[in-house]
Amino acid sequence: MPPLSRRALLCHALLAPTLAAAALLAGCATPEPPRGLTPAQVAALQSQGFERTDNGWELGLPDKVLFSFDEDVITPERQLAVVRIGRVLRDAGIDRLRIDGHTDNAGSAEYNQQLSVRRAEAVARVMGACGFVREHLEVRGLGKTRPIADNGTAAGRAENRRVAIIVTVD
Repeated sequence: MPPLSRRALLCHALLAPTLAAAALLAGCATPEPPRGLTPAQVAALQSQGFERTDNGWELGLPDKVLFSFDEDVITPERQLAVVRIGRVLRDAGIDRLRIDGHTDNAGSAEYNQQLSVRRAEAVARVMGACGFVREHLEVRGLGKTRPIADNGTAAGRAENRRVAIIVTVD
């Protein structure tokens, strides 16, 4: 092996202590707090019908909050269901939610956008009454852009008039 040039020796002499210091400091760094959900939180979500999706944990279809045609009012029966879900999530230490409002395809895109926001806001108000801080509730209106069922049937349109509750994981 040929001898190292003066420049190479100088570079190695400067680089070695820098790398050693970086390794030492990395070992002393404060570990990041754990991300994600605890096993107890996952169990709480699953007990309420939430399913893991690409977006986080989303309330499963049978338990989605459904609305009547052109309505943004939660029926008393569905309101009780939302309160139950909110209490379970809050008691599990889940304090941030995304609430996505949806509509069927009847009406204009602009009208359905506004209606979907009002639906999501209705659920957010119930969650607020359950102890969620309003600033921790992200409300989105998606209008008729994300149907989960065929809008060509009455049953499909009814399924599309909903609000999905999503727990996102950092």
